[in-house]
Amino acid sequence: MRLSSPTRETRWADRPEADGREADRRRRGREERGRADREVTGWALLARDGDEAALNRFVRATRPDVRRYVVHLAGDDRAAEDLVQETYLRALRSLPRFEGRATARTWLLTIARRTVVDHLRALAARPRPAGLADWQAAAERAQPRGLPGFEEGVALAELLERLPARRREAFVLTQLLGLSYAEAATVADCPVGTVRSRVARAREALLTLLATDREPGAGG
Repeated sequence: MRLSSPTRETRWADRPEADGREADRRRRGREERGRADREVTGWALLARDGDEAALNRFVRATRPDVRRYVVHLAGDDRAAEDLVQETYLRALRSLPRFEGRATARTWLLTIARRTVVDHLRALAARPRPAGLADWQAAAERAQPRGLPGFEEGVALAELLERLPARRREAFVLTQLLGLSYAEAATVADCPVGTVRSRVARAREALLTLLATDREPGAGG
């Protein structure tokens, strides 16, 4: 008995089910992030009121995201630890004024961004040898190599370093750190529509770069 291959109609009939599973996966992811953000924000509010155990939980829960963001934004893995420490020092000084209107993670990443900007401005103000590349261009090029957890051996960090800095920041905030577009807009101090546009352009560029790198003979 000859078995016929799946028809185009059969394949299209399966597509809504696959789309539904993907939508359900995304919904669960948003719910999990929402629960995590509420928990972290609760710890920050308790820490504001003097709960040392809550402060320790808050730092442990947020430190990986802060470090990843700082590394991608500053482009200097060696300076990352100092920048993370400075971020938390500033956060502790500001904690008495934290009211929980935004999530604690959004609030903390906003402080991290200001810390990195101040760091880069300080570097720009230092005398440098003639012929050294502009500090902004150098910061955009000097991204870390490799990103733990990225599958199939694709060096995402190497692709991200080839994006313009603002598109890279928007992509990291929303796609790697899981912030909503509204939260990313708060951190980056720009309209939500601007974040959406930067993320869309970053995705297009990354897909193009990935396709190019996978072409036969690419990279030598």
